Amino acid sequence: MEDLRRNDYDVTNAVQVSSTAAVTTAVRELFASTWPGASFDRLATAFEDFDRLFTGRMPGYHGVDTVYHDRQHSLDMTLAMARLLAGYEGSAEPSRRFGAERACMALVTSLFHDAGYIREYDDSKHRNGAEFTLYHVTRSARFLARYLPVIGMQSWVPVSTRVVHFTGYEIKLSQIELADARDRRLGHLLGTADLIAQMADRCYLEKCRDRLYPEFVLGGVAAATGTDGALRVRYSSGLDLLRQTPQFVRETRRDRLEGEFEHAYRELEPLFGGRNPYIEAIDRNIDYLQRVLRTERWPMLRRNPPLFTSADDQLREVRGLMVNRLKTLMS
Repeated sequence: MEDLRRNDYDVTNAVQVSSTAAVTTAVRELFASTWPGASFDRLATAFEDFDRLFTGRMPGYHGVDTVYHDRQHSLDMTLAMARLLAGYEGSAEPSRRFGAERACMALVTSLFHDAGYIREYDDSKHRNGAEFTLYHVTRSARFLARYLPVIGMQSWVPVSTRVVHFTGYEIKLSQIELADARDRRLGHLLGTADLIAQMADRCYLEKCRDRLYPEFVLGGVAAATGTDGALRVRYSSGLDLLRQTPQFVRETRRDRLEGEFEHAYRELEPLFGGRNPYIEAIDRNIDYLQRVLRTERWPMLRRNPPLFTSADDQLREVRGLMVNRLKTLMS
């Protein structure tokens, strides 16, 4: 039951998506059942390196300090991607199947799709990774271009660095050039996994209010000064962001999940007996939000999700940076 789902577990309440080890095990099982006999070694290494990067143990990097796009989000998304890949592979015609090698590349890309939020040690300009919001996917592509050769997947760099852009808005999807139709479909799955993992999170509403809004402030999304010097405000507060969330979800489902991604989310259904637990969880979140919005009973949003960043006091620090940024904008 949804009421019993733990805050850092996936939509089935079976996998702790804050745990790299737990997600590695779940993905390994899906990979082995979908591509029997294929080696998981490079993916195992990628999971280990992901954990080192996001916890601040990889030389040259600070670790993740974005409070919405934290370690749990990337792991949750990667599990969703593994399920989408398995569902697709089990129902696709032989000529359209991805194969183990392409699937491995897709999962590595998924793991590091938000690596662009992570600051490097020699960066003295930025205080938090959220400042990269508007171009973080391009930074993730650069990271993947450096990382894939490390695990012997250099031949996949041209594909990975393109399909990762299906998780963002920096390049129009129609302008992403891919020679193989399978790679475009893979991009649809990748973008879908990113969206449904976020919106199906048990604490999605609280995270939007308390964590995504500060990231949007630091990233210049919530408010920014135009070329004419006028301040333009898109979200005035975390509550204002929540008020606009139902419209965002409706448009995202229509334009991306159903439209540009060609209802790729349905690839999950063979794994769940025709059901789609991610879509069901999204519907529950929005239905609950609509109740809150009708009554203005904000205390109904009372979940306090754990945070998985490289520092324990990251939320306090980000809020301080947000306040300073808002003061600067208003001055």
